[in-house]
Amino acid sequence: MAKTPETEHPVKAFGWAARDNSGTLSPFNFSRRDTGERDVQFKVLYCGVCHSDLHMVKNERGVTHYPVVPGHEIVGVVTEVGSKVEKVKAGDKVGVGVIVGSCRQCDQCSNDLENYCSKQILTYGAPYIDGTITRGGYSNIMVADEHFIIRWPENLPLDAGAPLLCAGITTYSPLRYYGLDKPGLSVGVNGLGGLGHVAVKFAKAFGTKVTVISTSLGKKKEAIEHLGVDEFLVSSDPQQMQAAVGTLDGIIDTVSAEHPLVPLMSLLKPHGKLIVVGAPEKPLQLHAFSLIQGRKTVAGSAIGGMKETQEMIDFAAKKNIIPDVEVIPIDYINTAMDRLLKSDVKYRFVIDVNKSFNAH
Repeated sequence: MAKTPETEHPVKAFGWAARDNSGTLSPFNFSRRDTGERDVQFKVLYCGVCHSDLHMVKNERGVTHYPVVPGHEIVGVVTEVGSKVEKVKAGDKVGVGVIVGSCRQCDQCSNDLENYCSKQILTYGAPYIDGTITRGGYSNIMVADEHFIIRWPENLPLDAGAPLLCAGITTYSPLRYYGLDKPGLSVGVNGLGGLGHVAVKFAKAFGTKVTVISTSLGKKKEAIEHLGVDEFLVSSDPQQMQAAVGTLDGIIDTVSAEHPLVPLMSLLKPHGKLIVVGAPEKPLQLHAFSLIQGRKTVAGSAIGGMKETQEMIDFAAKKNIIPDVEVIPIDYINTAMDRLLKSDVKYRFVIDVNKSFNAH
């Protein structure tokens, strides 16, 4: 008899899953593997709601295995560790981000860049080494290899800190890699949503001058007064954009809706870099001349390796970089997804998993 999600592993688990491309989530019984010798099992306390969760539940990228339990900004408390685990112990606070596996042997893995391993295993919706499909943090318990576990600093809040495991590392890594982490540089952030507002916080912590580029003037007051942004450009205002031509050393582009790149390229100084971290569905449109003039770069970046993710979490704790979140119960998730689609959240939903499931 074919094994069901409930019977494929020995440990009973409960979560919320989408069954089809309507993306509607509902309660779901499934199972987790036993804690292996290098595994860490933990009780999930909070899980952030990422824009990619929305893409995945609706199968917008054509790779979703249903039923899918989303969630890759997961924090909780360790309940059990395998006999060879050295990183954490029962009772420790931990996190799991976007990946739970990689080959651990290739050049990328050897250089602490598991996020660029061709055999990386995503935290949910991907085949694991045992052939079963991974399930994410919209669930009561999680099991992961210790290598992919992040130690959680004592002074970092679990709920508001959860989005750092995806939104945080997605913006921290390119700021560091592309050298946009030096005091005095001028850094642009295109889009002020879940990724954008965290990019602003890290860029400010690095001592840079931060310009937010946004389509919505309504976000200006909050950006300047609350997030400490130095400049705010409304991208639909030609005069504002013209006045800012050639002023930025780099731009982190967090927008996942279709948008033109050429106006952003014009804001860069010569040798400036536009780093794409948002993922619009349609191909990007770019004129070669906007690259050639001024020796400019368009580049990409995806999350970070485990070493850098730990470094980012420790840096966030030290500098008190905490995402702005709206904590929700799990049964609000479908409404939250609708609101996320309309960018109606400041700036990240986080599910109170523990409270939600203990109420069941």
